[in-house]
Amino acid sequence: MIKFIKYIFFSLVLVLSLDTNAQTTTGSTYSQLGIGLLNRPVLPQNRAMGGISAGIRRAGAYSNINLANPASYSSILLTTFDGGIGGEFLTRSKGNRSEGDFTGSLSHLVFGVPVNKTSALSFGIIPFSSQGFQTREPNSADTVTVDNIYAGDGGLSKAYLGYGVQLGKNFSVGANVSYIFGKLEETESHEFVYDYSAYSSRMQTSSSIGGFNFDYGLQYSGALSNKLRLVLGYSGTLASKLDQDDKMVFYRYTKGTGGEEGVATDSIGSEKKYATKTLKLPLTHTAGFTIEKANHWLVGADVRMGQWSKYREGNSNPDNLQNSYGFSVGGQITPDINSVGSYFKVIDYRLGFSYDKSNIRYNNTDIEQMAVTFGFGFPLQASPTRTTFYKINVSAELGQRGTLSNNLVRERYVNIHFGFTLNDQWFRKYKFD
Repeated sequence: MIKFIKYIFFSLVLVLSLDTNAQTTTGSTYSQLGIGLLNRPVLPQNRAMGGISAGIRRAGAYSNINLANPASYSSILLTTFDGGIGGEFLTRSKGNRSEGDFTGSLSHLVFGVPVNKTSALSFGIIPFSSQGFQTREPNSADTVTVDNIYAGDGGLSKAYLGYGVQLGKNFSVGANVSYIFGKLEETESHEFVYDYSAYSSRMQTSSSIGGFNFDYGLQYSGALSNKLRLVLGYSGTLASKLDQDDKMVFYRYTKGTGGEEGVATDSIGSEKKYATKTLKLPLTHTAGFTIEKANHWLVGADVRMGQWSKYREGNSNPDNLQNSYGFSVGGQITPDINSVGSYFKVIDYRLGFSYDKSNIRYNNTDIEQMAVTFGFGFPLQASPTRTTFYKINVSAELGQRGTLSNNLVRERYVNIHFGFTLNDQWFRKYKFD
């Protein structure tokens, strides 16, 4: 049964990973700003605890890949694989109108490999940002009604390679080098609503983005007592530059009485333009702590900020982006990790809360986001040799983004993430007598 679950999960992850760039992974109206909604680099086991990461090393008995702070790699003792999928149920409201949709995607595919007892490598791919929106603005003048339609989809992914090492008894440092890449596609259409003989117009922009990014971290781990341990952590991302190549196409088309779109016409000729610019990503910082009783419970908190007012697209600074800040609190408890009589006692139970004043400011209003999080870690039966261990991690986020004030959109969402963790002893040296 364990092998069957493992093969099914691996197959699903691999199929989803074949088309990472083509997925629409959000339906948020606010994803139209900048490079889209940012995805925090945390796995389901961290998400369920409010997304705390700076002070996380080993959340329980399993080796855990905490790529949000590469200093934590030094605690990886077994070769570790973690892959998962996620989905979002989103309800958008404006005034007295509401609509909903669902999106799903690959959430992560990451590996951790110990180099020796005090250091390890990690590599993989995760989402970096997501875009998926459509807005319609009717515009009437005399007897003519024109719909202005703005739409976009796509996203950016982050492939990374990192290394973490423990220095002495208490300190660990680490760093990731990443390549951010992907495509964002946006369209701006102007359609005549009732005049089916009139030509509508559209500008379609396809942006290919790519560039290197660097982040780093450090942790201090020390005993508070014989049973309690404190971990202090900090992680940051350096300011970096991404190349953006834009291809813009202008054309006209007609709309049928049933709303169907006709073939693009050459009455004014289709026109293509190309442009290249540089995106400048800002510095970000996260600091936090955890207190834990080994293999029993853990609590912690993070604070974070990003200097998004320094984000640039070429020589321009988008008016709707600002500095961001936020915090998370959360924890985990495992009633009895050694229990043999009750499976419920070996399950990890997780709970948390997060708040962010996001990097978006719209209609002179800060776009805030907050969520209650919870989840579980379900250990599966280990291999007969006790060298391979499995766990399924599930997390849920019940949150809200935006507000109904100032003619804005309020978004309420339920995000579900599933992850599969495998710990194994690879690259073992066998001795023969």
